[in-house]
Amino acid sequence: MWEGRFSEASSALLEEFNASIGFDRALWQEDIAGSKAHARMLGACGILKHDESEKIVAGLDAVFEEIKSGKFEFKTADEDIHMAVEKRLSELIGSDLGGRLHTARSRNDQVVLDFRLYVLKSGAQVAEKIRELVEALRDIASEHADTLMPGYTHLQHAQPVSLAYHLLAYAFMFRRDYERFASSRERNNLCPLGSAALAGTPHPINRELVAQQLGFAGVTPNAMDSVSDRDFALEILFNVSVLMTHASRLCEELILWSSQEFGFVTISDAYSTGSSIMPQKKNP
Repeated sequence: MWEGRFSEASSALLEEFNASIGFDRALWQEDIAGSKAHARMLGACGILKHDESEKIVAGLDAVFEEIKSGKFEFKTADEDIHMAVEKRLSELIGSDLGGRLHTARSRNDQVVLDFRLYVLKSGAQVAEKIRELVEALRDIASEHADTLMPGYTHLQHAQPVSLAYHLLAYAFMFRRDYERFASSRERNNLCPLGSAALAGTPHPINRELVAQQLGFAGVTPNAMDSVSDRDFALEILFNVSVLMTHASRLCEELILWSSQEFGFVTISDAYSTGSSIMPQKKNP
């Protein structure tokens, strides 16, 4: 059906240009997890027989192990990670059964499901690192409530402050960063699968069951919006850019503080580099 209206094959140039597997292969874990949840739902709803659903899940587990072990061969001809996984699944369990995995599902909602899962997972990992950083700043600050230093404006001595006060300024910046990631997750933790191409599917599916299996808080309310929505990706890019601005400010202050002109801190040799022409230099 995919090639039903075409009278000649795609050119090699088109296939190479159109292929996304070079980068969307990073979504392989999300693609397999989404497909397993979809297969189990099809079985639970009677769209597939129970044993058919279980055979598909077992086949997907086998594909998972192949990719994890490095035995899986990614091919440009497969175009994307979704086609690559489904093709290998069909080779393992037969094309008739493997092809039935795509029942009640479009590439559109499959793509956005994988991408959303990946962004949510990555956002949670970054948020956890931010939390650890805030705790580290808090712990260091608690030891330096009485450590005095000059506070600067325009790199000029302005008002005396404590080191704790200075470090906690960054702790509050990073806490806002953490809150942005948490807010993005709460707003975007909805499952788009079941939206199909743009207006849903006539099959009697259970979207809530899929959402529950994949750890979503619920399902997206409008199919057309669901398959086109990339707000969740734009949000995390914004969150990361603000986070890195704050991190850059802290890093630059540490660089200044470690210079001979300031001499406030000493950077560990483990986190410093040198100079090929000026051996006396220690660059943080």
